[in-house]
Amino acid sequence: MRLEYFQLIDRVVEISLSDRKIRTEATIPQTSTVFEGHFPGHPLMPGVLLIEAMAQTSGWLLIGLMSFSRMPFLAAVKAAKLRRFVTPGEKLLLEAELLHEGSGFSVTSARIHIDTKRICDAELTFRTMPFPSPEFLSQMTATAARIDMPTGLLGDD
Repeated sequence: MRLEYFQLIDRVVEISLSDRKIRTEATIPQTSTVFEGHFPGHPLMPGVLLIEAMAQTSGWLLIGLMSFSRMPFLAAVKAAKLRRFVTPGEKLLLEAELLHEGSGFSVTSARIHIDTKRICDAELTFRTMPFPSPEFLSQMTATAARIDMPTGLLGDD
């Protein structure tokens, strides 16, 4: 996980386009400038970054379902529940599934587990739009390769 770059997903574990589901993983770094202020002497992963990690997991699902033709942008967070604190070094298993898509919007259900305990969950809404530039798409393709997103989803195979 690279908090300073908002790259919160380490690896795509599994994606099923037919089931419209994805599983990813991420390990909270032992040290980060984020923890200097959140909180000094008692480092905790900010809840907003846990929600962002769920959004990124959902986003990779949507990108895969759309064969890298559109980019999802987080538009709404509904019914988010944060059940316990998350500390440096913990390994997160993230899951998301598509609930609805249409009219340029998609809705997912996402959750995070540590071991078998649910840590948080939310319903997330995304606005899906064409990639704003070829450079942006290129950056996303490079990130997809870094996190082991299956290359067969790129739409050009």
